Amino acid sequence: MTGRKACEAMGPSEAIVRGAAEADLPRIVELLKQLALDGRPREAAGSTLPETYRKAFRAVAADPRQRLLVIETRGRVVGTATLIIIPNLSYQGRPYGIVENIVVDAAERGRGYGEILLRYAIDEARQAGCYKLSLTSNKRRCDAHRFYERVGLKATHEGYRLDL
Repeated sequence: MTGRKACEAMGPSEAIVRGAAEADLPRIVELLKQLALDGRPREAAGSTLPETYRKAFRAVAADPRQRLLVIETRGRVVGTATLIIIPNLSYQGRPYGIVENIVVDAAERGRGYGEILLRYAIDEARQAGCYKLSLTSNKRRCDAHRFYERVGLKATHEGYRLDL
């Protein structure tokens, strides 16, 4: 097969979304490296992960409000995202969700994995009673913005950030 049909045949039908295991950590960090812009490294390089990643993973895994997700196909992790459910006083005490660090391997983009992963996070937020799901995306990620809008998210707010 060629073209789009080949991608679909190799793509989402075999994909599963699941909670990440600590054994997934090297691959998750590898994926997170792809979020770097302008060649500025945000994640550690090298074959040995610093212990800070394992410590952070364990903290996330122990927090019932956080869900570190991976999407895999044929036994290989091709994407990841973090869903955070935040208690809230407004909206009659309904929580809200935030998706962070969503990334699909650049070699696997366009095959539907990102949509499966994001829709899974949306469903999880709905099941948790969230009144909204938010995410931020760098203004330079135009392809990501088109993807988010195609999945149903809307650019309704201006985001701000202070690097610490």
